[in-house]
Amino acid sequence: MDIPTKDRKILVTQALPYANAPLHLGHILEAVQTDIWTRYQNLNDNECHFFCADDTHGTPVMLRAKELGVTPENLIADVYQKHLDTYKKYNINFANFHSTHSNENKDFSEFIYNKAKSKGLISKSIIKQLYDEEESMFLSDRFVKGACPKCNSEDQYGDNCSKCGATYDVLEIKNPISTITNSKPITKESEHIFFDLAKQEKLLSNFLNDANLQKPVKNKLKEWLNDDLKKWDISRDKPYFGFEIPGEKDKYFYVWVDAPIGYLASIKNWADSNKIDSDKLLSKDSSFEMYHFIGKDISYFHGLFWPALLDAGDFKLPNGIFVHGFLTINGEKMSKSKGTGIMANEFADICDPETLRYYFAAKLNDKVEDIDLNFEDYVQRINSDLVGKYLNIASRSATFISKNENKLSMNIDDKVVNNLANQKNKLINLYETRNYSKLVRLIMEMADEVNKYINDNTPWKKELHEANVVATTALNSFFILTIYLKPILPKLTDKVCKFLNQDINSFDDVDKKLKNDINAYKPLLNRLEPIIIPEEKPMNESNNINIDQFAMVDLRVAKVLDASEVDGADKLLKLDLDVGDIGKKSVFAGIKSAYKPENLKGKLVILVNNLEPRKMKFGLSEGMVLASSNDDGVYLISPDEGALPGMKVK
Repeated sequence: MDIPTKDRKILVTQALPYANAPLHLGHILEAVQTDIWTRYQNLNDNECHFFCADDTHGTPVMLRAKELGVTPENLIADVYQKHLDTYKKYNINFANFHSTHSNENKDFSEFIYNKAKSKGLISKSIIKQLYDEEESMFLSDRFVKGACPKCNSEDQYGDNCSKCGATYDVLEIKNPISTITNSKPITKESEHIFFDLAKQEKLLSNFLNDANLQKPVKNKLKEWLNDDLKKWDISRDKPYFGFEIPGEKDKYFYVWVDAPIGYLASIKNWADSNKIDSDKLLSKDSSFEMYHFIGKDISYFHGLFWPALLDAGDFKLPNGIFVHGFLTINGEKMSKSKGTGIMANEFADICDPETLRYYFAAKLNDKVEDIDLNFEDYVQRINSDLVGKYLNIASRSATFISKNENKLSMNIDDKVVNNLANQKNKLINLYETRNYSKLVRLIMEMADEVNKYINDNTPWKKELHEANVVATTALNSFFILTIYLKPILPKLTDKVCKFLNQDINSFDDVDKKLKNDINAYKPLLNRLEPIIIPEEKPMNESNNINIDQFAMVDLRVAKVLDASEVDGADKLLKLDLDVGDIGKKSVFAGIKSAYKPENLKGKLVILVNNLEPRKMKFGLSEGMVLASSNDDGVYLISPDEGALPGMKVK
């Protein structure tokens, strides 16, 4: 077995999330996979840095900002903070999270374009496009719908048919309609700028032979490479939110030009902040390796366009591109209307994000295959593996150590501990090759062995000093398992280290023995209850509800009996409410930033009384209190004086 070398210098990126919507669980799947690999590298005595940024440019951001009545700059600033906050909840350890709407990205985009131009890789051509006269803009494929030119199926997008699978040029679609204004577009000519990908064919062929790519990905990229590379349209016409192309009028870089360049921009922004020469990181002779983690839908861009752009700018090419599949929920594609389009921020309120990291790790491997998040399997696996096997070792062993004033024995069964420590290189290799599912399975098999050791040696039947030897042996084994799990469970393993009075700095720490007194054991993870995701009821296209639908909402006056902070929640307060004859209810409200718990007692609020109870990791929320908000804060909505708990709001 080849053991990965140490003292490497590595730059890692994940695909950039788009800045027009919150993060969903599919984003978290990729972030977790990348974060685990980055943490593993650093634990294996390498220098590894993880970079990302928001992908901010393009027509969808421009239109979304217009819809909300804000500038694109304000929209992406708001989304940026929300993305960053969500990633933090899942313990994604970025060295830097930046934005493609940045000076660094603009400079890199213009530099690469000008270098490509000087190398004869840039040309111009007149093309025909569909044009929305009402919106005064050219339409990209995603904003055109019509009938498929092959099978005549209606309501198909501009470049492919979901019914027959055919692909076609958007100008071929029958009876096209602009999805922006629902008007019939006209055909209009425009001069566009192209990058000559075919001239980079030899460079790309060498790249595919040398880079670390999964075999199916490499084969598909070679197939595309041999299928007559075409010139790549890298310009878009005004109006467009993005960077203007230097030397051109009303022409902007297509978002897929400056989006991957955002990797370089994020690295440079970090390097400048840390007084590091970014040229030494990104030049062709850099001592740093570079790897990209991406979804299978963007392998064409990263495997062909991106290396060609990098070479044009004389930057180093990626050492590897690691491609993963999509995320399904309970066997179905993510869909908000079916309750499977789950936002990552919402899920973090329902389940401890650390447990999702573990579940994803238990399913991920080095193949390009979809991953299914099955809630029943999720609950069973967390309760069986983390609570029933791994943490069970600590809770059982701590009982006997506590009888000895939390002092460990000076003696242990070295054979048991060494058997686990000797698995280190195998575990490291599984991390390196991203075979996380095999790795998790091996760790849980080791946990089973330790639990069996405790059972076979029956410390509950032994004298205190003998029981202490068994328990100390088990805790040393537990520490080794904790080291192996640290890249997957950074927050939980930190709690374990506090319990054991021990630090973890390297995989080599598996050879260390516990010597300090331990602390009293407290449960580190609660068993999961069945997961219930509130379904969104479909509304009409205008998002209006009728009077009958509104009448179904039961609004009641409620009195706050008590209010308290929620351990582990940044924004929530728990409110215990008196709802008159209806009884008492508890709700979790996101008002911590605006109210102190002691100031809420006795306050009258408006409660959505018949909202389906929501199971959260903090407990059951039995409704929702109404509040308003703006940039200045959050404000609870209260009835006038004279209102009594339980009164119906009309």
